[in-house]
Amino acid sequence: MFEPIVNVKNVNIYQGNNLILSDVNFAIDRGEFVYLVGKTGTGKSSLLKTLYGELSLKEGDATVAGYDLRKMDWKKVPFLRRNLGVVFQDFQLLTDRNVNENLRFVLKATGWKEEKLIEEKIADVLDKVGLKSKGFKMTYELSGGEQQRVDIARALLNSPKLILADEPTGNLDPETSDEIMQLLFNICKDYGTSIIMATHDFIVISKYPSRMLKTERGKVFDSAVAEV
Repeated sequence: MFEPIVNVKNVNIYQGNNLILSDVNFAIDRGEFVYLVGKTGTGKSSLLKTLYGELSLKEGDATVAGYDLRKMDWKKVPFLRRNLGVVFQDFQLLTDRNVNENLRFVLKATGWKEEKLIEEKIADVLDKVGLKSKGFKMTYELSGGEQQRVDIARALLNSPKLILADEPTGNLDPETSDEIMQLLFNICKDYGTSIIMATHDFIVISKYPSRMLKTERGKVFDSAVAEV
C-alpha cells in the first residue's frame, strides 16, 4: 500500500516566532485533488510554504513526497522541489524569451543536460496542456489562459508527484477558469498527480467539488467533499 503523498501530524506552523496554525493534521493520497480555502491572513500561504520547504517545520511531523520536513535543510530543499510542481496566480513567466526557452531554463536549472531529452520533455508537457504549436511564441503574446497553461506545463516538467497551485484561476475569466480546472482534474486522473489548490473561487468549487481543507481561527478543518 502506498504511503500518502502528504502526511501532516500534530504540526504547528510559525512565521518567525508567531504561531500561525496549530495542531494541523491531514493526509493526501496519490492522485487526490484537494482545495485549500480560507480568508486572507488565515495561514493558507504559510501552509503551502511549509509543504515546499520555504518555511521550516519546528513542531510536529510531516512528510511530502517521501521527504521528512523536520529533517529538511537548505541542501535538501532542491531535491524536495524536484518532486513538486508549483503553479502561480501571476504566472511568473520570463518575458524576455519564448515559451520553449522558459521551459528549457527550468530544466537546465534542475540538472537536465542532454538537449534531445530536453526538447522531448518540452514537447511532451506542451502537448499535455494543449499548447503543442505555441512553443515559439513570446509569453507576452499569449492570452491569460495560455500563460496559465504554460505555468502548468512548467510545473509538470519533472513529472511531479504533487502540484501546489496557488489561486490558479484568480486572474482568469469564467470560461478560461473552466478550461484550467478541467486540465488540472485531468492531470490528477490521467497521471496520478496529487494537487493542492488554494482558492477563493467558490464558483469553481461548486462546479468541480472535491475534498476541502479550510484555514480558520488558527486551525485547519478537513471535509471529505467541499460544501458551498
